[in-house]
Amino acid sequence: MYKIISDSACDLSKKYIAEHDITIVPLSVSFDGETYYRDSIDISRDECYERMVSNPGVYPKTSLPSVDSYYNAFKEFTDKGIPVVCFTITLIFSGSYNSAMNAKEMIEEENPDANITVIDSKQNTVTQALIIDQMVRMRDAGISFEDSLKKLEPLMASARIFFTVGSLDYLKMGGRIGKLASIASKIDVKPVIIMKDGDISLGGIGRNRNKLKAKVLSTAKAYLDENGKDNFVVSVGYGYDKTEGVSFMNDVEETLGVKLNSETNVAIGIVSGVHTGPHPIGLGVIRKYETL
Repeated sequence: MYKIISDSACDLSKKYIAEHDITIVPLSVSFDGETYYRDSIDISRDECYERMVSNPGVYPKTSLPSVDSYYNAFKEFTDKGIPVVCFTITLIFSGSYNSAMNAKEMIEEENPDANITVIDSKQNTVTQALIIDQMVRMRDAGISFEDSLKKLEPLMASARIFFTVGSLDYLKMGGRIGKLASIASKIDVKPVIIMKDGDISLGGIGRNRNKLKAKVLSTAKAYLDENGKDNFVVSVGYGYDKTEGVSFMNDVEETLGVKLNSETNVAIGIVSGVHTGPHPIGLGVIRKYETL
C-alpha cells in the first residue's frame, strides 16, 4: 500500500478525493499581489470565478505550495513507513515540484528510510486528474508501488489536453502563449490549444465559439484515431459555464464515439482558471495503463 498526494492543480472533485484517499496540497491565488487564498480552503472555485467575471480588468496570480505544506503532508505517512508518490503540476507552469522536492529532501535527512517519489506530472487540470486516476487504478488492482511507477512515464507521454478559451487576455497576462496571443488578438481570433509534455502549442484558430469547440473535437479525434481510441480514457474540463460543460460532454461522446470517464470530468479550478480566464473548455486523454 502507498499514499497518493497531489497539488490542487489536478482539479479532482471532493467526492473523488475522499473515495480514493488522495491528499491535496493547495496552491494559492491572489487578486492584489498581497493577500493569498489557499485553493478550496480559503476560497472556492466558484468564488474565484465570480470575482474574475465581476472584475474583468483584474488578473489574479497563483502561488505555489510552501515547502512546509508538502513536508507536513509527506511526514504524516513516512512516519508510519508508508511510501508516498506526489504529483505536481507541470514544472513549466509552476515551481510546485521544487517545493515538493525540497520537502522530500528535508524528510529524508531526518528519516533516511522514508520512501517518497515526487513526479513532475507534465500535466495540468484534467490530465493531471487522469494520471492520478491511473495511479489509483493500479494501486487498487494490487500492482506494486515500484511497478506502478514504471508505467508513469509512458502514461504521461500519451496524455493530451485539447481546449479553447473565451478570451486571450489571461493567457497574455500570464505569459502562457506569448507571441501567439499577441498575433491572435491583433486579428481577433482565438486559439485551439494542445497541451503535450508539459507545455502548450497552437492547434488551430477561429472566431466562433462553436466552431472552436468543433475544432477541439476534430483535433482530439485525429489523435485518438491514430493511436486507438479504445486504448484511452477521456474526460472533459470546463470553466465557469457548467451548462456549456455538460453540453460539451455530450458532444465529446457523440463525436469521438467514446464513453467519458465521469469520475475525472473536472470543473477546471483556480490554478488553471487564473491563466485561461473563466471560460476554458476542452478534453483530456490518457492511455489506460493496461494497454502499455
